[in-house]
Amino acid sequence: MLEPPPGGGSSPVVAKSPWRLAWQRLRSDRVALACAATIVLIVVVALSAPLIADAVGHKPGEADQSGGLTPEGLPLGPSWSHLFGTDYLGRDVFVRVVFAARISLLAGVVASSLAIVAGVVVGLFAGYAGGLVDTVLSRTMDVILSFPFLLFGIALVSIVGPSLTVVIGVITFFSWASVGRIVRGQTISLKEREYVEAARSLGASDLRIMFVEILPNLVAPVLVYLTLLIPSAIVFEATLSFLGLGVIPPTPTWGNMLAESLGFYQVAWWYVLFPATALLITTLAFNLLGDSVRDALDPRGERLFRQ
Repeated sequence: MLEPPPGGGSSPVVAKSPWRLAWQRLRSDRVALACAATIVLIVVVALSAPLIADAVGHKPGEADQSGGLTPEGLPLGPSWSHLFGTDYLGRDVFVRVVFAARISLLAGVVASSLAIVAGVVVGLFAGYAGGLVDTVLSRTMDVILSFPFLLFGIALVSIVGPSLTVVIGVITFFSWASVGRIVRGQTISLKEREYVEAARSLGASDLRIMFVEILPNLVAPVLVYLTLLIPSAIVFEATLSFLGLGVIPPTPTWGNMLAESLGFYQVAWWYVLFPATALLITTLAFNLLGDSVRDALDPRGERLFRQ
């Protein structure tokens, strides 16, 4: 807190850090608050999936032998016994959607986190080192970004077989390069700043300059990119599962649930509606939250916080 000017009775000026100002902007953003609340609710529901299954009396992989299908053998519509209806085997769609959220969130968060770590490290070294190191790492990122995603996924799954680990590996492999290019560009700009030159003149090592002087200034763009990368990873996981290249059934994911509903969507609308809605709400919440975080952290943005 600064002292008031001498001879004046005005109130002292309170200094606020950029992070505090960004937090205040986020708290005043209704869209950001609604999206954050939605994400927290989805996470809580996903973590509580076993408790929810016990409460409704249905398991994600077990069919309701007594009332899961119509007399014609078709999926049963929404009712008090099955809130989201049943699938073609008589399994409860509500419980399967809840359990599928665990897979989607796990794949999205883990793959995005690994991609962020790899991209930050590679981009930081490429941007700071320059020369041959920058050329080799930059061309490597260009090659990865130009490689067809689905083709690589299909080839890899045909060799090692579908699994959640393979899905996370494929998403990470195709995501870190875009992070690395962003970090590389920011590092090239930051390494010429005065505080970096001052640290270098004081004898600081290159590692200390990269991870102590430059890296903290990359937190804001990396944080924004993380919030936008998670929904992309969730969609990638759903796409691979939809094509039969992701998690092996009967483990439920939103992608393989949508694939299973293709033959029944004309007579069982709930079978495709609820998994698709869950996927839409989750990705939309993350995307809108990422936009709000970007606006809050950008000091040149048009949206200003008014105290």
